[in-house]
Amino acid sequence: MKSEARKNKISTVLSYRQPDMTIVMENIHDSHNVSAMLRSADAVGMYQVQLLYTTTKFPKIGKKSSSSANKWVERRRFASVAECYDQLRSEGFTIYATRLDANAKTLYEYDFTKKTAFVFGNEHAGVSDEAAELADATLMIPMMGMIQSLNVSVACAVTLYEALRQRTLAGDYATPKFSKQKLLELNTEWLKK
Repeated sequence: MKSEARKNKISTVLSYRQPDMTIVMENIHDSHNVSAMLRSADAVGMYQVQLLYTTTKFPKIGKKSSSSANKWVERRRFASVAECYDQLRSEGFTIYATRLDANAKTLYEYDFTKKTAFVFGNEHAGVSDEAAELADATLMIPMMGMIQSLNVSVACAVTLYEALRQRTLAGDYATPKFSKQKLLELNTEWLKK
């Protein structure tokens, strides 16, 4: 990408960033899923994701599948649900665990224009009991087939695009959410990447 075009692209992308929306990846062990989730996070303008690894190590991310998204989305690591949730709550986030349980409402019943954190769980076990119980609410993606689950990266994309739809209608992408000073700092930082 030529220098001026790259500068313009970076400036535009940063103006769309949504620091008030994030995902929590809880013990996602497949690097392809992590990569796909990072791509979806970048695609909807997410600034930062939370990596919650309590039972497994963070997987190595392949260069083919997400090296570009990995470069543009900030990551914070946590070793406990309490530590992660305490940090998010101190920043004003409402935490939604994605889980099919008796209390779960569909993702279409929530307002994602507010500070929102979505929790996605391990490919085999889903969101842990602790992460679901300590969340503010649980949500589910409605499914009409025999199988009642989606691949975690697909569930992430579906959920994030509902948030993008709501935020687009609310005009959240029309005005930058970062201060002018922060945008200047990020522009300088990203131009070095």
